[in-house]
Amino acid sequence: MADILYTYKNEVYVNLTNKCDCSCTFCIRSHKDAVGDADTLWHRKDPSLAEVEQAMNRFDFEGYEELVYCGYGEPTCALDNLIASAKYAKEKYGIKVRVNTNGLGSLYWNRDIVPELKEAVDIVSISLNAPDEKKYMEVTRPQFDNAFRGMLDFAEECRNAGLKVCFTVVDVLPEEEIEASRRLADSMRIGFRVRHFA
Repeated sequence: MADILYTYKNEVYVNLTNKCDCSCTFCIRSHKDAVGDADTLWHRKDPSLAEVEQAMNRFDFEGYEELVYCGYGEPTCALDNLIASAKYAKEKYGIKVRVNTNGLGSLYWNRDIVPELKEAVDIVSISLNAPDEKKYMEVTRPQFDNAFRGMLDFAEECRNAGLKVCFTVVDVLPEEEIEASRRLADSMRIGFRVRHFA
């Protein structure tokens, strides 16, 4: 079975699902089978809620301040297990919860999922990937024609709900696209971070 919890650069991650509604050109999972201390992040079958909670119970959270939902899939594609296990972690271990997402969860479920996230998550980190729709669609290759607008709307909903929100881009982008992405984030009053491709 694939690792459900793994550590990378002093953070602990939850590998909740291998489902994803995008096929990003730079996705790390197309290059290797695992990151951090994981043996593999490829699930034969996505873990159940009980299996996620068992993995948490076996893990020593001492020294970790944040639990990050980010693995070889889009965490919001397993929304029920994300919400339930995040609440479990917060209640049992008193840890902050961040979800790294493509921001398409509301499109995927065809409903506004932000109220559910707000009950369980502290921080939402959204992969912006590109500063405009044309480049976004080329790089992200999402299932939805309206993905770029849907992702921006999701970010605004999270911000308006009082969640801490940040857009991210990968440092493989040209500098002018990174700066254009930063300006877009600033115009929406949303945080911005450039992450290293590794």
